[in-house]
Amino acid sequence: MSSTFTVINPATAQAIREIGRASVDEVDEAIAQAVRAQRAWAGRAPVARADALRAFARAVEDHVEELAQLEVLNSGHPIGSARWEASHVAQVLNFYAGAPERLSGLQIPVAGGLDVTFHEPYGVVGIIVPWNFPMTIASWGFAPALAAGNAVVLKPAELTPLTALRLGELALEAGLPEGLFTVVTGSGSVVGQRFVSHPDVRKVVFTGSTEVGTDVAAGCARNLKPVTLELGGKSANIVFDDADLELAAASAPGAVFDNAGQDCCARSRILVQRSVYDRFLELLEPAVRDWQVGDPALESTQMGPLISASHRSTVASFLDGADIAFHGSAPEGDGFWFAPHVVLASPQDRLAQEEVFGPVVAVLPFDDEADGIRLANDTIYGLAGSIWTENLGRAVRVSRAVKSGVLSVNSHSSVRYSTPFGGMKASGLGRELGPDAAEHFTETKNVFFATDAS
Repeated sequence: MSSTFTVINPATAQAIREIGRASVDEVDEAIAQAVRAQRAWAGRAPVARADALRAFARAVEDHVEELAQLEVLNSGHPIGSARWEASHVAQVLNFYAGAPERLSGLQIPVAGGLDVTFHEPYGVVGIIVPWNFPMTIASWGFAPALAAGNAVVLKPAELTPLTALRLGELALEAGLPEGLFTVVTGSGSVVGQRFVSHPDVRKVVFTGSTEVGTDVAAGCARNLKPVTLELGGKSANIVFDDADLELAAASAPGAVFDNAGQDCCARSRILVQRSVYDRFLELLEPAVRDWQVGDPALESTQMGPLISASHRSTVASFLDGADIAFHGSAPEGDGFWFAPHVVLASPQDRLAQEEVFGPVVAVLPFDDEADGIRLANDTIYGLAGSIWTENLGRAVRVSRAVKSGVLSVNSHSSVRYSTPFGGMKASGLGRELGPDAAEHFTETKNVFFATDAS
């Protein structure tokens, strides 16, 4: 590769290593290799593809600690979180290892013959991964895509390429054919755009900002290729007056400050029924002040640094003129540190409408159930959210009325590999994960066999 970029440790602001930046010709060569590898891969028996994916999963399991330490170094994730993320990749691979033998078509009753459907792989899938959860989000794309018989060309974010590169090596070590799963590093304007424009990349999966996702979708539309988009969020954490306030307040910091708030599912708006608003804030303050921000290599750390100096400046700009209720603490000195902040906001404030992607949460009061639903939906986004109530009927009504793709009741859980994940409105198109994800990497072919005697 003719040029390189520098990967930085966000906890120390020190350089880690230089990584090659791919040219258009190098991207094209990776795609050409993927085309060749995919033809042989799709021709393998389903059980053989399943065995290969299980071998890949075992390789990841054997290197969980190595992958976790890389994520701590490159992304600033706390070591406990990073271990979970690496293990999650293995679990996703194992789950979709069952998909090749489950991708069965239909036999449709018709007159004059037999009609059947087949799930045919697209061919080569281009996956563009963000910097906030490099391992896990990559696996959500490449595991079902490979299971369905496709080849994958993966572009990690320039800020966080290290675990993706190691996963590419582990795929080869596990016995996957060369070219079947290739990691290509470089800029989105070169690698990502080539995925969109290259005729042999037949589907694109993009996770990132709504602004860039809109451009990716437009490019895919011009080239008549399907796209899955997982974009921004401004998720609501709705606390009703009949909720377990102690549990709701104690769990709220983790719902927004996990990964330093750099999470599209972050519950960055806490909507609290007015009758318990003051009490909730009283309970929330010690939970925020006790949130452990520091060295991500320490087992006790709950939150590490932000990803870069420029991103820290962006997050800080949201506090200009804000009504800060209270905040936690963060280390001083080298590294891109930022303390957790709780801000009192109004519905039209920037903090209540725009995605911060940092450890800043807006708290807003609401009057009744209808008002809470209205506020929850008062944003362009619709990715995730939480509903806290002891009233089952209310929980059902509100969960049906809130326009978000993933909701939790009395919980902040957003992601399970066995259940669908994705957003509504400006939060994206399509779904990842769940039992049907492999089908989303196929096209349905219908074949009619005439059986009537001529």
